[in-house]
This record gives sequence, structure tokens and C-alpha cells, in this order.
Amino acid sequence: MTSTAASPHETLAHLRQSGPAHQIPIGPTAVGWLITRYADVKRALNDPRLSKQALSLRPTGGAPFPVEVRKAMSEHMLNFDPPEHTRLRRLVSASFTARRVESLRPRIEQLTEELLDGLAGRDEVDLIDDFAFPLPFTVICELIGVPEIDREAFRSWSNTMVAGPAAPPEEMYAAVAATAEYVADLIGRKRAEPDDALLSSLIQASDAGEGLTADELSSLVFLLLLAGHETTVNLIGNAVYVLLQRPSWADELRADPSLVPGAIEEILRYESPVKSSTLRLTTEPVTYGDVTIPADEIVIISLLSANRDGDAFVAPDEFDPTRTDAGGHVAFGHGIHYCLGAPLARLEAQIAVSALLRRYPELRVAVPLDELEWRPGLLMHGVTRLPVAPR
Repeated sequence: MTSTAASPHETLAHLRQSGPAHQIPIGPTAVGWLITRYADVKRALNDPRLSKQALSLRPTGGAPFPVEVRKAMSEHMLNFDPPEHTRLRRLVSASFTARRVESLRPRIEQLTEELLDGLAGRDEVDLIDDFAFPLPFTVICELIGVPEIDREAFRSWSNTMVAGPAAPPEEMYAAVAATAEYVADLIGRKRAEPDDALLSSLIQASDAGEGLTADELSSLVFLLLLAGHETTVNLIGNAVYVLLQRPSWADELRADPSLVPGAIEEILRYESPVKSSTLRLTTEPVTYGDVTIPADEIVIISLLSANRDGDAFVAPDEFDPTRTDAGGHVAFGHGIHYCLGAPLARLEAQIAVSALLRRYPELRVAVPLDELEWRPGLLMHGVTRLPVAPR
């Protein structure tokens, strides 16, 4: 899968057909088991024998991070199993309910229009840097309570961290260390000058002794900042990438915006913004079809592959916003680790795509599609840049 980062679907289709699980490289020396079939993926995502926590506690050998940096960034709910996962998720879940997310609609619409104003009159823009990134990033910063941040610096750190083993070790170390330093400074400033945003609430819970340690607090902030925008950047970028190749569908969505929510679900299925879930470790042998994965093995669960599985979706390689089975996709995961921010990502993408189609009906990709570069690594699926001509 890593060798065909630009278009992994053909490779994943071959893997689905040839077996239920395959060993693949996940770094210079490490290997893991890739699960690709829809039924197996759903089962694996909800299988307690595939542990997040066991993997996070596993010795990393040559990991370059000092223990204090690692703990400050890794003790979040994505790296824990119940009951720790349940406790940490509960602390932030109220900020991502459907009602709370819907209350953000006016602000998201305002930000969207302001960003689209900035595209006017320009011959070419990078839709990722000028629109798909700043929209969800600004929203999550305001929700958490980040007053200001060096957007370019954090974008660079974020890209490096989600690239995983594809990033050079020295770059990964620098990105994690810089982010840890920033988060620690932010918590200190918010503790001194609290507000009514999420971070101040988490600090209050930590200081009140509600079982949130200092490392858990900084790790939660790190996770929310990173996960709170990365998926949506790819979702918006992938939506535009797909629709600009299908002008008839773009015209239909422009004429009838009520079709946009269904189109976003189909984008999530057809060109999923996340390639695979974060890694898990088998705590005992686990069998898929005729393949048994031994205990203490790393497992990669391919969301991208599952969403193109013909056993789960009719004509899976066809893009069809009117299909009735798109809602079964696993783009946001499944089970206890189902993406907490899914309602927010959906709302942001719906608003962004509707407004973009309305404001710029002549929008087109400004470079040949085969010149676009896709993000490296096993985690994120999206183009690094998307040059478009707004007029």
C-alpha cells in the first residue's frame, strides 16, 4: 500500500481478493498485519483482543523521545482501552454532541464565506492551504480555546506526525517536541487566564482532582488539536478533487444543496480521508478466514479498503451520491473508538462544499491530476496541495 500512495485502491482490491490479512512493512524494520475486507474490518475495530493500550505500553526500542515528552503526548483516549478510554472520552464528549455541533453552524458559515472571499480575483490558489485547512483548524482552535497559533508551524508539525514511519526520525522528534512545548505553554496560559472554552474546562477538571493527570491533560489537548482538523482537511480536499472531475454531479449539487449531505457520505466512502485506523496489538491469536495472526503482533485496519469492498457496497468503485448503502461506510471507524468529531467533520464539509460550489461555479483544477501528490504514510488519505483556478 505504501508504494502506491497516490492511488492505493487497485493494490487494496488485489489484497482483498487474495486473502483476509497480509503482512506489510510499517517502517524501516517493523511489519504489521493489514486487514482489508469490510466484515473483518468492522469486527477488528470492535475486538477487545486488538488493544490500543497494549501497543502504547510496548517497548519501542530506538524511539528517540524522552519519556516526559512521550507521556505528555500519548496518554489520550486513542491510546487506551476501557475503562481508561471511557473515562477520558466522557470528559470531552459533551463538546461534540449533535446539539453542540449544530450550534457552531453560524460561525462555520461565517468563516467559510470569509475564506471564500479571499479566493476572489485570484488566477490560482491552493485549495488545501487557503480553504480546506484553515476552516476546520480555526473551528477546533476556537472550540478548544486557542487564542492564536502559528498556523504554518503547526501545519508542518501536524503533517510530520500523521506521516508516521514515512517521516524521517529527526523530523518526527522535532515535530513532537515542538508540539509538546507549545501545548505545555498553552495550558499554563489558560490556567492563568481561563475562559469558557473546552481547554479551560479540562484544566478545571484536572485541578479539581477528577482523575485527569497532567500528562492526560496535555495529551488530550494534543489529540484534539491534531484530530480535530486533519480528517476534515482531507475530507474537504477529497470532495473537491472528486467533484471537479465530475462536473455533472457538481452541477446537481449546486442546483439542489439538499443533496450535499448524501454526497459527503459518498465521499467518505469512495475516497475516505483516513487510510487506516491507528495501530493495535493482538493480545492473543486472532483468526480472519484462514489466516491466524499470532499474539503480540501489530495490526493495521484499512478503512480505505473496507469502503471499496464489493461484498459491502454495490458497484464500490463507482461514485454515486444517490446510492443508498453509503451510510454503512467505516470512514470514521466503528465501535468504542468511533470518531468523536464525526458530526463536526460532516457539518464543516457540508457547509464548505455547498458554499464553494455556489460561489465559484467555474472552479477547475489548475494542474494535471497526475501531478498531484498524496500524503505519505498509513494514516491520512488526501492530496498535499490542490491548485485550482477559481474563475
